Order: sequence, then C-alpha cells, then structure tokens
Amino acid sequence: MKIAVIQGPNLNMLGIREQHIYGPMSLDQIHEQMKASAEQNGVELEFFQSNLEGEIVDRIQESLGTVDGILINPAAFSHTSIAIKDALSAVNLPTVEVHISNIYKREEFRQKSITAASAAGVITGFGPFGYHMGLMALTQIISEVKAVEAQQQAQAAE
Repeated sequence: MKIAVIQGPNLNMLGIREQHIYGPMSLDQIHEQMKASAEQNGVELEFFQSNLEGEIVDRIQESLGTVDGILINPAAFSHTSIAIKDALSAVNLPTVEVHISNIYKREEFRQKSITAASAAGVITGFGPFGYHMGLMALTQIISEVKAVEAQQQAQAAE
C-alpha cells in the first residue's frame, strides 16, 4: 500500500512558527514518526510539501495510478482552494484531510474547509498525532476499497 502525504503552505516552518498553536515538532520530525509507524504496517509513504497551490494540484494529479490514497494537510489552502478540492475530486482516490490545530477554535475564516468536501474525513485538533490518526483511517479505507474491488472482480469472473 502506498500513500502520498501532501503538505500545504507554511508547514515547512513547523517547529518555528506559532508553537503555541502548532507545537514544537518540525515537519521532518512528524514525517520521521509517520514513516516509522507506516513501515511497521507495510505502508510506503511519499512526502511532498509546497507553498504553491499549483504544485499541490500537480502532485495530486500525479497521484492517480501511482498511490492508493492521499493524506493531505492543505493548511491555509483548505479555506480558499477550489483548485485543490477539484483535483482531489478528479483523481477520486481515498483521501483524509488533517489539521494540526482545531480549526473550529480558530478565526471564523479558518472554520470552513473547502477541500474537506473531497475527503472521506477530516482529523483536526490533535496536533502531530492527527497525522497518525489520519494514516490509520486512510489505511482502513484503502483496505476496504481493495476488498470490495477484489469481491467485484471475483463476481465478474464467475
């Protein structure tokens, strides 16, 4: 099983920026913890971070046919990007959206995620542990999708 982990703008500044909101862990530290957990479960992760909306759209599109699902933290683009939402819908891969902070305890403009409409679910407010929760949820969703596909193939072969 292969999952693309896509990180949005300013997440490369984790550990430096607004530690009272996002905590002291760097993005590299979060990725290292995710990688260790994924390896124990036979999951391969591909990490990508960009501050540019178009690059995130490109990476989502490149996921089609190369990964089984997407774990995404669109960060500020969650609240503004119809392009990212549309890219997620277009590739139609199992997707889980993650936010480190609880967006519902933040400014009003952060309380609506446009991109969430293209995700199976959203995990918000659990700090870096939210990525592990998202990974667990996504692997379960992908396993269920693969089981249904296998069942459909078996029925078609009969």
